Amino acid sequence: MVIKEIPRTAASPAPARRSPRRRRDGRAALLYLAPGGILLLAMLVYPIYQLVLISFYDYGQPQAVGNAPLVFLGFGNYVELLENVQFWEVLAKTLGFTAVCVVGSLALGTGLAVLATRVRAWARVPLFLAALAAWATPAMAGSYVWLFLFDADFGLVNEVLSGLGFTGMANHSWTFDTYSTFGLVAAEVIWCSFPFVMVTMYAGLKGVPEEVIEAAYLDGASTWRTTWSITLPMVRPLLTIATIQSIIWDFKIFTQIYVMTNGGGVAGRNLVLNVFAYQQAFAGQEYGLGAALGVVMTLLLLSITGLYVRSQRRSAGWV
Repeated sequence: MVIKEIPRTAASPAPARRSPRRRRDGRAALLYLAPGGILLLAMLVYPIYQLVLISFYDYGQPQAVGNAPLVFLGFGNYVELLENVQFWEVLAKTLGFTAVCVVGSLALGTGLAVLATRVRAWARVPLFLAALAAWATPAMAGSYVWLFLFDADFGLVNEVLSGLGFTGMANHSWTFDTYSTFGLVAAEVIWCSFPFVMVTMYAGLKGVPEEVIEAAYLDGASTWRTTWSITLPMVRPLLTIATIQSIIWDFKIFTQIYVMTNGGGVAGRNLVLNVFAYQQAFAGQEYGLGAALGVVMTLLLLSITGLYVRSQRRSAGWV
């Protein structure tokens, strides 16, 4: 009889226990973060609680001043909102407008960041100064500047186009047609927001080790292959942050639309959700309905950003 030895599987090592020093460092970090975290929660949780609470009531101007009792509607405001045809039209326009602004900001900001890494310092400094000037310009001031540039009677853009032979643009109104108005506002939003993407991506690109790029070129990789397989994965976390910030900012846009379209355009053709909520809550004095719209916007924004983060985690192999 031949006795064969049964192979033994190596016992898995016990999980490493955290050292006392690391535990102390973790507690110290929590203590440092606790005051700011508590303040942030207090500033976020209570307003959100009030927003959700108001959305369940018939809460208008009479209730706000105490001349009428509060009437609990449950999900009545949400049902009224979802049955409103204009809400779905405004939602579709908001999603399309947000997509254009996000893609435009990312493309322009990333492109200029790549350019900034390849030019000398004497050209890089004016580029960053011009970008930061656009970023620092208040949204309302920037909106009026763009309106003046594209004014039908005195705008510089129409004058230049007319001088180039486009005589039909002499008195063209950029804010009358729905699509040209959205395009004008989107251009202003991209102009204000691309510097954040540019600065963020420039920092990420400068953090990519040059020896890794040089090794890829020595191995025969093309510029496109190096960018796709090496540079992009290394800057993906920063690109994800820039994309999420752009989605949040552009989805909640208010000032540019309100100023440049005079409150939503002709017959409300250029409304977005934030301006629509303002009209319902304050112009229409239906605070409960406006609160319900605010809750829906928050849920939509969380859903969009959550799906994007999850897709990025899967494509990067983080899950």
